[in-house]
Amino acid sequence: MLTTIFLICAAVGGTVLVLQFLLLLIGLGGEALNIDVPHDIGHHFGGDFHGDVGGDIGHDLGGDVHAGAAHDVHHGDHHVASTWLFGVISFRTVVAALAFFGLGGLGAEAAGMEESGQLLTGGVAGLAAMYGVYALILSIGKLKAEGTARIEHAVGKHGTVYTTIPADESGSGKIQINL
Repeated sequence: MLTTIFLICAAVGGTVLVLQFLLLLIGLGGEALNIDVPHDIGHHFGGDFHGDVGGDIGHDLGGDVHAGAAHDVHHGDHHVASTWLFGVISFRTVVAALAFFGLGGLGAEAAGMEESGQLLTGGVAGLAAMYGVYALILSIGKLKAEGTARIEHAVGKHGTVYTTIPADESGSGKIQINL
């Protein structure tokens, strides 16, 4: 019975993981395919949605990286803060957890473990994969650069002249400065 569950989890999770990767390679893995839950949901699911329906961390690395941060909401006299776990859960991390739960369980079964050991090994492998994907997406999101050159940062920098500057301000030349 567990073998069937592990096989189904590994097959479904692995298939979706491979499809996500292939879609990302051809440019369809961005905003168009987000199906994640908004970051902030009204108190006890009864209020309005306060977050943006964005998706994975930083809108698939294109927006601001804000998932995982504690979003604090004050209701009357008590304070509600979402935990880091809700920042970790996204479609991509759940798919990775599902795939590795199945693979970990199958590996534990092949090693001859009891059913409880198989479930524990699969669960640990799934949680590790979930957090690993989350950490990877966060670290990739930090690689984003603004890309705007600000002229005030050029003051006092050393440069290289690559088109000679004429004497007595009679023309212009070109220099290269690393900003």
